Amino acid sequence: MPRLQVPLLTVTAVLVVLVHVVVALITPYEFHRDEFLYMAMGEHLRLFAMDFPPLIAILAELQRGLFGDSLFALRISPALAHGGLVLATGWIAWALGGGGLAQVLAITPVATAPLFLRAGTLFQPVVFDQLWWTAALAALVAAAGIPGNRADARPIGRPGYGERILVRRPQAAAVPARAAWIGLGIAAGLGLMTKFSIGFLGIGVLAALVVARREWLGQPGPWIALGIGLLIGLPSLAGQFALGFPFLTQMGDLQATQLERIGWVEWWLELVLMHGPLAFALAAAGAWALLAHRDFVRWRVVGWSCLVAFAVILLLRGKAYYVGPVFPTLYAAGAVFAVRAAHRLRRPAMLAAGAVAMLLIAAWGLSVLPLVLPILPPARTAAFADRLGLTQATVTNTGEVLELPQDYADMMGWEPKVERIARVWHSLPPEDRQRAVIVAGNYGQAGAIDFYGPAHELPRAVAPVGSYWFWGPGDLPGDVVVKVGGSAEELAPFCGDLELATRIEGTWVVPEERDLPVWICRDPPMTLQQIWPRFEGEN
Repeated sequence: MPRLQVPLLTVTAVLVVLVHVVVALITPYEFHRDEFLYMAMGEHLRLFAMDFPPLIAILAELQRGLFGDSLFALRISPALAHGGLVLATGWIAWALGGGGLAQVLAITPVATAPLFLRAGTLFQPVVFDQLWWTAALAALVAAAGIPGNRADARPIGRPGYGERILVRRPQAAAVPARAAWIGLGIAAGLGLMTKFSIGFLGIGVLAALVVARREWLGQPGPWIALGIGLLIGLPSLAGQFALGFPFLTQMGDLQATQLERIGWVEWWLELVLMHGPLAFALAAAGAWALLAHRDFVRWRVVGWSCLVAFAVILLLRGKAYYVGPVFPTLYAAGAVFAVRAAHRLRRPAMLAAGAVAMLLIAAWGLSVLPLVLPILPPARTAAFADRLGLTQATVTNTGEVLELPQDYADMMGWEPKVERIARVWHSLPPEDRQRAVIVAGNYGQAGAIDFYGPAHELPRAVAPVGSYWFWGPGDLPGDVVVKVGGSAEELAPFCGDLELATRIEGTWVVPEERDLPVWICRDPPMTLQQIWPRFEGEN
């Protein structure tokens, strides 16, 4: 068994974390609209009654309690998760029999590919989802490598007369069988607490067991993993039961507004761009090796798990980044396969080829770095995107082409917006402010008001959308409402008197935030509590 390159893997993981720390310290951008939502979810934490898997809310509240409200403080955990993803990928390459060169080749795209760099720099569930999938697949790799669970003893080469027959015998397991299944269960449970997309991996593992390791279904290991996963993920499941399965409504809305417009060509192009052509080829080689090469026969179950999960997401028209969590494992298998294939070369030539491959893989991420990490001001980022001509990087979820990547546009203009809303609020007579409610049009606006508002003596916002709808309209009836967004035609039925207080303009923000009216609504025919049920299921 080759040696696990712990120092090298650790140094790489630390460097990855430091990159994200530096970006958080120097970025010219604000919090992302999703980050405002997750902080608000932490403040409204109801562990068994959340419409969203609650781990992100728990982390938000924990980090704010420990480190404060800075951008750096909030983004510590995704940076650490990206570093953990590097370590897990290196471990998988080692467990598949890869030496130092294979381990470093495997972690190179995880450390530098646009998909993983972007995920590691934003406080969103994406990078944690990638980590839990990879940890679960690592546990499955360990389970498949346990002596007694693999029948791969075979002669090495074809002996001639009088030669000794060398037999490849199973080596001692790096992880005991029960520990591997427990690890799989823990990773699956954390995945269920992070995103429901871990269910795709669950489908993949089940199908893989039926196809490649049916005898395991009669053993306690898989069922131990299932029980642990469901136990840890119970709060996510309980929230869906308690609230009437809002996840299904959210997925339906996502399918109708974002996924249907994406064609197959655009989907595959986006997938390749997220990883880079050479890294994508490495992953494809890894998939082939796991499914078809004789040296990986014991890990067929891992290959089938990745393939089925990938296929299900593809058939359901999931976004291209949804399949990202299978790639670290495929990178690892591809790296081991590539290094073994290169063994026919002399050692200097093999090392040189590996170094060139790693440089080319890393060069892809570095070449588009300003579109992946928010390090340049908006004008310079927009100029860079224009020169590069990569419009795929600046297309929104709804198909509009922006000057900036949508994530960047979603990190701009929030604090000035709250300042303008505060001016409207403080322009109200004192008696009106005592009974007024701020109603936001989306969770980004509401979350920004909740975050920046206390410094401007603003109350918390309410919003009849998404998670905010579940938190309710509050106790005040809404005799006076400061409404952020919406048109006069939309608001007139809910207001006896409607006044346009101001308009908030922005240049680099997403289209719906570029010309934002702020209204003062008085004498509504119904209270907010009466109106609220009409907006159930709105996003």
